[in-house]
Amino acid sequence: TPSVAALGVAAHETGHAIQHAKAYAPLKARMAIVPVTMIASQMLPFVIFGGLFFHITGLITLGIYCYVILLAFQVVTLPVEFDASRRAKIIVQQMGIIQPGEEAVGVNKVLNAAAWTYVAAFIATLGNLLWLLSVRDRR
Repeated sequence: TPSVAALGVAAHETGHAIQHAKAYAPLKARMAIVPVTMIASQMLPFVIFGGLFFHITGLITLGIYCYVILLAFQVVTLPVEFDASRRAKIIVQQMGIIQPGEEAVGVNKVLNAAAWTYVAAFIATLGNLLWLLSVRDRR
């Protein structure tokens, strides 16, 4: 139900707030690389388009570096997201916010999905990087 999903998302975000309050090292590492990740993600479409459309190998190589930066960010993000969901599961149980049974199962599914979406993003980025490497190697 929507309320179970909302509770799961809110609890996950509370997990992040606790990470921040406790100076969770992976969260600090992720925040430290956000600026370079933002630059790489903003450059990427232009670099890839320019490299592929104009057959400029240097731009394709720059695109590869951008993907490597994004991949590094996602690798650092994975433990942050799984830990936020882990903390959220503890919070909702300790505070008695959810009822055992169907409600608990639903919240756990939402919390698991919140973390696993980042695994999917990592796999997609890795696939794009491998594809771009193959394109560069064919030139």
